[in-house]
Amino acid sequence: MKRIIPVALVLALVAICAHSARGTTKGLSQIVTPDLQAPGDFSLSFQAESMKIGNPYQLQGELGLTKWAEVAVFKGFKPNELIFGTEFALIQKEPFLLSTGFVNWSPHSHVDPQPYIEAGYWSEHHKVIVGAIHAGYRNEAILGYAYDFNKKLRAQVDFQSGSGNSSTLGFTWNITDDFQVNPAVYVTNDKPHDILGYVVFTYTFHLWNKDKARDNEKAGAQ
Repeated sequence: MKRIIPVALVLALVAICAHSARGTTKGLSQIVTPDLQAPGDFSLSFQAESMKIGNPYQLQGELGLTKWAEVAVFKGFKPNELIFGTEFALIQKEPFLLSTGFVNWSPHSHVDPQPYIEAGYWSEHHKVIVGAIHAGYRNEAILGYAYDFNKKLRAQVDFQSGSGNSSTLGFTWNITDDFQVNPAVYVTNDKPHDILGYVVFTYTFHLWNKDKARDNEKAGAQ
């Protein structure tokens, strides 16, 4: 990964060459969720946030490799850095989910990977997340809850313990089948508590599942 061509260019080329797919509400504001990106789905995001939260302007690419694994890369602009993450499914039998992986690995900034494990209860409307992450020399708690009103709109809250983290309140809205926006408000754990802004725009592309589904349909018809 150290020899990657500038990530913004790579993501842009993938976006141009990909076929769009139906998107759904996914993800919370601050924490990883235990449900994985569908195989072949590629999400391209632009994220803007307060500098007190993190890198204020980022591009993110998230790709589902298999039913059990996905990878993500962030390109931060201020400072200039690359951040990597992975997620691996241990249990994916809804409504019960269990996943592990690491986030926030930035070789450029000499930040070590932060491993985590999360359990989730994933019903049609209610999503509950409980987990833990090892950040630096600390073990921190992860909590999250989301309510899906429908496939277009989700309300969500999450919390990560520890200094430098926050409680968040936000929502995710699928403006179209492929394009979604997730604005949120962060309330920092540290005193005095700051109220900070965050928004991410995501477009989802379908790289190979669409062709596979078409082949399966043809096979079933024969």
